[in-house]
Amino acid sequence: MDDKNFIKINNLSKNFDDVVAVDNVNINIGKGEFFSLLGPSGCGKTTLLRILAGFEYPSEGSVSIDGSDVTDIPANLRPTNMVFQNYAIFPHINVKRNIEFGLRKEKISAEEVNQRVSEALKMVKLEGYENRFSNQLSGGQRQRVALARALVKRPKVLLLDEPLGALDKKLREEMQIELRNLQRSVGITFVFVTHDQEEAMTMSDRVAVMNQGKILQVSPPRELYDFPVNLFVGDFIGDINLLNSEISNIDGKNVKVLINGIGEYTIQAHTIINQNDTIVTGIRPKSINISSNDNKKSDIQVKGKITNTSFYGNLTYVYVSIEGVDKALMLSTAESLQGLSINSDCYLNINLKDIRVIKKNDP
Repeated sequence: MDDKNFIKINNLSKNFDDVVAVDNVNINIGKGEFFSLLGPSGCGKTTLLRILAGFEYPSEGSVSIDGSDVTDIPANLRPTNMVFQNYAIFPHINVKRNIEFGLRKEKISAEEVNQRVSEALKMVKLEGYENRFSNQLSGGQRQRVALARALVKRPKVLLLDEPLGALDKKLREEMQIELRNLQRSVGITFVFVTHDQEEAMTMSDRVAVMNQGKILQVSPPRELYDFPVNLFVGDFIGDINLLNSEISNIDGKNVKVLINGIGEYTIQAHTIINQNDTIVTGIRPKSINISSNDNKKSDIQVKGKITNTSFYGNLTYVYVSIEGVDKALMLSTAESLQGLSINSDCYLNINLKDIRVIKKNDP
């Protein structure tokens, strides 16, 4: 077993009567990797996590961890532990007893229990909180108690089911950093479930995007953002302008595309495109520049009219209508609009390298 195949999920499916919750999933997860399962509600990500934990058994396929087949092994005998969204902290016992709860059935001395609890408290920066009860803790502190309770058993894999979902935005962002730092310090493989794209992109080494029980793409965050394999991934990850387009010709990776409202250009594709594929072209807002004049400094320049602007602190989002396109294009800029405002005529500047040819169908 090599470190890149620490967790192996092979041809895994799970059916609930006529509903296919997980559909022929194949994933390898590396040792010490922070791996996220990302997708909309009902896409199968939590079911897949529960199969890894042993709370559900697959209809087909297998799961192995650290070279051992665990497909039919019950949850309490697997080298995993799980952190839930609601934390499940016992309110009638203090922090120390909450954390040591999972150790009580193991044949270890009281001295070792105390040592492990101290180590776990240090990991989550809660030293001195041993005698507090849950009603004396903030949401972030309760979340860290749940983490400590999972880590105290020294699992090979920590499974996290949207553990930050109940926190407010500011605290959630702080806990994202803490959780990522914690994972790096302990070196345990984390498998993290979330529907929050920003959360997955911020924290993960790699992300698997799921929809309708299938894995659509597994990639590092930047690759996922820059090179989506199909329309669902491109639209689900971050903001993107999608333009109806048709393939005119294909020469290897060079695809001549007629882009609605923009024109016909040859784009280098980053996925395999076939002549019979239905496609759109995608342009991220950060890849469009705006100017008040025809400066001819980009591969493509399109005239338009500003229909709206939105200010978000360090960025301004600008919406521009162009002839032949139903939906206004969105761009983001950190620079001044230089006198441009709503109803101003403007020019959009786009380079060919920033346009993506995206299949509408699954890869």
